[in-house]
Amino acid sequence: MGIVGRGRELEALRGWLEQARAGHGRVVICGGEAGIGKTRLAQEFAGSALATGATVVWGRCVEDEGAPAYWPWRQVLKGLKADHVLTGVAGDRFGLFEAITEAVEEAAGPQGLVILLDDIHRADEPSLLVLRYLAGQVANLPVLVVATCRHDERPKLLAELPAERLDLHGLDLDAVREQLPTATPDQVDHVYAITGGNPLFVTEVARAIADGSWHPDRPPRTVLDIVGSRLDRVTGDCRRLVQAAAIVGREFQLATVAAVLDLPVERCLPLVDEAITFGFLDQNLRFVHALTRDAVEASLSTTDRAALHRSVAEVLERQYAGNLAEHLADIARHRAELAPYGEGATAQHWLVLAAEDAVRRLAYEEGVRLYQAALEIAPTPAEERCSRQVALGRAAYLAGDLQTCVKAATEAAKAAHNPEQKAEAALVLEAVPDPGINTTAKRLCEEALAADVHDATRARLLAQRSHLAFYDGEQERLDSLSLEALELARRTNDDRALADALHARQEACPGPSGRAERLLLATEMLELAQRTDNPRAAMWGELWRLDALIESGRLAAAAEELPALKVAVDRVGGPVSAWHHDRVAACIAQARGRYAEAAVIARRGFERMRVVEPAPATGAYFALLIAMAGHVGTPDATIGQSFDPPPRFATMAHLSRAYLQSCTGRTEEAAASYRQAGPLETWSLPAFFVMPGYVYAALACAGIGRYDDLAVLLKRLEPFRGEHAVGNGVAYLGPVELALGRGAAALGRLDDAIEDLTTAAHQATRAGAPGFVAEAHYHLAQALRDRNRPGDRARADATAQDAARLADSLGMTAFQDKPPGSHKPVLSTREAEVATLVADGLTNRQIAAELVISERTAQNHVQHILTKLGFATRSQIATWAARGGMSTPMSDSADSR
Repeated sequence: MGIVGRGRELEALRGWLEQARAGHGRVVICGGEAGIGKTRLAQEFAGSALATGATVVWGRCVEDEGAPAYWPWRQVLKGLKADHVLTGVAGDRFGLFEAITEAVEEAAGPQGLVILLDDIHRADEPSLLVLRYLAGQVANLPVLVVATCRHDERPKLLAELPAERLDLHGLDLDAVREQLPTATPDQVDHVYAITGGNPLFVTEVARAIADGSWHPDRPPRTVLDIVGSRLDRVTGDCRRLVQAAAIVGREFQLATVAAVLDLPVERCLPLVDEAITFGFLDQNLRFVHALTRDAVEASLSTTDRAALHRSVAEVLERQYAGNLAEHLADIARHRAELAPYGEGATAQHWLVLAAEDAVRRLAYEEGVRLYQAALEIAPTPAEERCSRQVALGRAAYLAGDLQTCVKAATEAAKAAHNPEQKAEAALVLEAVPDPGINTTAKRLCEEALAADVHDATRARLLAQRSHLAFYDGEQERLDSLSLEALELARRTNDDRALADALHARQEACPGPSGRAERLLLATEMLELAQRTDNPRAAMWGELWRLDALIESGRLAAAAEELPALKVAVDRVGGPVSAWHHDRVAACIAQARGRYAEAAVIARRGFERMRVVEPAPATGAYFALLIAMAGHVGTPDATIGQSFDPPPRFATMAHLSRAYLQSCTGRTEEAAASYRQAGPLETWSLPAFFVMPGYVYAALACAGIGRYDDLAVLLKRLEPFRGEHAVGNGVAYLGPVELALGRGAAALGRLDDAIEDLTTAAHQATRAGAPGFVAEAHYHLAQALRDRNRPGDRARADATAQDAARLADSLGMTAFQDKPPGSHKPVLSTREAEVATLVADGLTNRQIAAELVISERTAQNHVQHILTKLGFATRSQIATWAARGGMSTPMSDSADSR
């Protein structure tokens, strides 16, 4: 008999499969209450999909917490003949996710691949994370993933998935009538009223009507009631078999159940047939529904249930003694049921084994759950408390559960019996962009440093404390701590301590002044990588070297180094290392004027990283887009998109956004973003971003008319002459002289502007940054025209032609059709007020009194207005205003000084 009352839902699924075959895959969440027919619909759809040539694989989740990690995906991969994937990726969880996705992609033929995940609400969290990762990749694949889920048990992760929703509701009266072909109209109405159209409930009632056990005057209240009453009608041996099977799980091995009952398998076969006849089991030795199993288990007394859990645990331990790994979580589940009866220590032992296995399998969330269960189920021996909490903390850190990590590290430190254990507790936590977590990490680190620990351990603790100082902006402390860590690590000859210390020291050497040392540190890290055959160390060494090359303007040399980084990244594997390659490769491409290539690489890196660590992924991607905005513009969606950076990077985010908005003519928004950064003297910029932060701020101030701040910023940029502004290998902003020249032009210091812009063009040429050559020439031509001395006009025309040719060849849309001198002058709000008062005939002193500012500030405003408008006298301002010049767009400058 086909499925009843689900024609619309079946058609929807078939339509989505056709779209998947056309390369438009998706995930569908099929939801509803227990017994509503989610699995039955999936089975019917699977049959029709197979009939049309699609490949269909199932991944079924179990009702209890005894399945191994990634259990539904193990079944899927086995169905795809790719079960080697789960053991082929070592130490890289997101490398595993990529490998699973690649296996799915390879298995998806032209007729499409259907993956059916049944009862996904029962899945372990790592399995849900795989589904989330895959959901972000299937849009362009011939793959349809259908996951069934109970509404009232839907995990939070499912709510966040980019997925279609297919909700099932109770059958209507006609569909219930179709399920009860022998019932009278009154019986149909009665059954519909009792069941609400729940298909499983209706099916169970239909069975009761057929076998004569239906009593209209005593109707069952739930499916559990009706199944429980049917259990009373089977033989005692069949009852014992299904009860033992219910304890084993919804799916079971008959050999296991036979061993629990101490019966030969042959004696159990007739009992299985009886259970199938009475509707408890299907032909695959699986309970027909989770509620059926629940009803059978509910029939057991507490004593019988405990005895069966003990028997099942003992049988599993014997049956799989040679290879327990696949069954540790299941054994732990059964042993945990016995903890209230004096067997807590045994349960704790098995839970810890299962937790260790989960972490080995990169199922960190499951490891956290199991470690927590072990700690809660029985008192932990004093000598083991610290190590257990350390293990929990490390699993939590890898799972991204930082609050649990902090708590575990704190508890581990309390339970430590010696200084080395206290140090291990402190090293559980790593520095993160979260001041609250770092406060605890600092306390634990300093407590450990106060004790007498081995030199290698002390070096690691000093490196950890140095990282924390980096996030707090304690540059002097960072310098001394990292130096001490490195000197100590070198003396110990401990490679792990040396790697940690090199990382810490690299953070302590920002900007041009630290570049030479960073290159030496890169060389030392590469030597360590070669000595230990450590690809991760090689990756860091190559990254540090590339960052230094870009910062020194050696772009061609940096491009030649990229293949070496690619080799190291490929050996490390996973999206984080691949993202590091992509962010640097995109930066180099952007600096060299290869904008389309840079955008593609940056987007690829962002997509790889955003599911792992969204903050750095988003920060790096937007930094690259903002850097390109001045040359090729940027989509409106990028301009309007919000980004909540870590607190340490908040000021930088406001300044870069102000620059982006000023580039695109959104001066009012740019002024608002700039104000959010606060007064200039209060800014807090990470050490590696001081120079690019000042460049962004200076260019934003030039665009919105914040000239007093601009003058200060230009003074702060003076020490960086001859350098290139780079945001830590993320975005290249050109020679510092380019920002100095543009700023000087905005202030009317045209001689300085022309000299700096000429220098910037030469520097960008030597660096191999043609886009910045074109930008320098564009602004140089404008400055020459504004100065207008003898020979300036001819030089400006030639320079402008050079800029236009280069901009056209590079596709610099921000400069196309906008020759120097063609822009409309933009006055700030305050400048517009001053211009109005000048037109009214007020002197600088009178303007100052009117606007409550100093006379010197009023004079500066007048000079800026003259420069912007290309005028020489105040009368020209008055004439311009009288002719409607005040209709010129104005920026919303907040400068009221």
